[in-house]
Amino acid sequence: MALARIARNGFRRSGGAVGTTYASEKDALCEGAYAPHKCQSFIGDVGTPSGGLSYLSSIKTPPFSSYGTRGMKTTPQYQFGHAQRVIEESDSEHESAKYPTLEATKPGEKPRVVVLGSGWAACRFLKGLDTKLYDVVCISPRNHMVFTPLLASTCVGTLEFRSVAEPVSQIQTALAKDPNSYFFLASCTDVDTDKHEVYCETVDDGELYSEPYHFKVAYDKLVIASGSEPLTFGIKGVKEHAFFLREVTHAQEIRKRLLLNLMLSENPGMSEEEKERLLHCVVIGGGPTGVEFSGELSDFIMRDVRQRYAHVKNYIRVTLIEANEILSSFDVGLREYATKHLTKCGVRLVRGIVKEVHPNKIVLSDGSDVPYGLLVWSTGVGPSEFVKSLNLPKSPGGRIGVNEWLQAPSVEDVFALGDCAGFLEQTGRPVLPALAQVAEREGKYLVELFNRIGKQNGGKAFAAKDVPLGDPFVYKHLGSMASVGRYKALVDLRQSKDGKGLSMAGFVSWFIWRSAYLTRVISWRNRVYVAVNWATTLVFGRDNSRI
Repeated sequence: MALARIARNGFRRSGGAVGTTYASEKDALCEGAYAPHKCQSFIGDVGTPSGGLSYLSSIKTPPFSSYGTRGMKTTPQYQFGHAQRVIEESDSEHESAKYPTLEATKPGEKPRVVVLGSGWAACRFLKGLDTKLYDVVCISPRNHMVFTPLLASTCVGTLEFRSVAEPVSQIQTALAKDPNSYFFLASCTDVDTDKHEVYCETVDDGELYSEPYHFKVAYDKLVIASGSEPLTFGIKGVKEHAFFLREVTHAQEIRKRLLLNLMLSENPGMSEEEKERLLHCVVIGGGPTGVEFSGELSDFIMRDVRQRYAHVKNYIRVTLIEANEILSSFDVGLREYATKHLTKCGVRLVRGIVKEVHPNKIVLSDGSDVPYGLLVWSTGVGPSEFVKSLNLPKSPGGRIGVNEWLQAPSVEDVFALGDCAGFLEQTGRPVLPALAQVAEREGKYLVELFNRIGKQNGGKAFAAKDVPLGDPFVYKHLGSMASVGRYKALVDLRQSKDGKGLSMAGFVSWFIWRSAYLTRVISWRNRVYVAVNWATTLVFGRDNSRI
């Protein structure tokens, strides 16, 4: 080890570009596919306003020649960012590791906008951002936008999964083509608003050979559009046993479980009680998502299951459990229509509150048990743990508080929109509902604001203080729509719950519902996918392959 230290110190004094860290004597011997002298342990300590985050990752270094980055400071041992922090170690054998960084923009370079998220708000913002004025970095744990109004249709095979997913790099091509714009598949863990930096952790789904990798990105303007999380109300067993319906992966899991239960129930020796449990599909929550999924599922049962699973067709059933009334934001007449139609299609409506969830049954507040084979949880959304952890003002409900220009007023250059943001109480405005149309309208407004201040040289950090932001954001509700299955839908065009406007239900409403959503699908490629899927399902029925 003495010889190793002498050689290492001599190399550093000679101005070598590669820094090497020795954690302890046992680290000199590394097992794996790489040479021993390339296996190191790295520890980075990054300070935050709340007291600091400690990041630990062990990274096996690929061959040095495999790295080429477009101006980005990369992994610790071969290229270090100048603004990175160092752990203080009392042991002389511990050499601190640097923190990979996408550094702040320099004078003369385009300002950098960092967008957290790839949902409706983020993608509408990305789509309209003028990349002649800005470089853009998008950080999200998924590389696509999900067209959520049609997600329920993918669970039963009405649509293919790729029909509702739009790659972010196709929404904003600069992310794939421009040399200083990037998409990073990662989750943001913290924001330092004083230093204008975000701290991130890569997403690997447990499939990489190393621990998640941490890095930080400097920004001139930050747009937080990280979305929300399903509300579970702290009910025991929900996260462990229920399926949510917010991502394509959720729809895939629901489809696999549904088809698995159908096929298992046909096996010989299955008891009557077990068949009934396996084929009992329970939906919790009577909002638009829960009602649309129940309608799609009942349509799948009526049109496809009864033909292709004749041995068990009389066992499968759907139960929708809601604490109050289904579709509470819709007109009273539409709610009554939906209740009658769903009941006619075989959906059992139950008013109750879930007390506890077990692997095979639900316990309601009245003490009754509801056995199930598939449980889908759709009771609304709330702020994520990331949003709760941010040292930013909060609006009622725990969202990031914003002013009339969707700006976090207590800090510079931070904006928030979509499900994670809400108006502060002092604005006198109500917190807007977590709807796709709200997020989309906010994204459209904010991108126009950014393009305007960018043309007035206000894009750099701290440069927009004296730039007028223009008219504040005003939201006008365009109405609500929901499908209830079997070529029936509801259309409520009232601007508010107590306002006046057109309300209709039936086949014409279903046609309007499909036409409206087809035009709202972002790309022509996905519009063609959706139209072809609908036509194929109409002629040949739904595919029941479990893939």
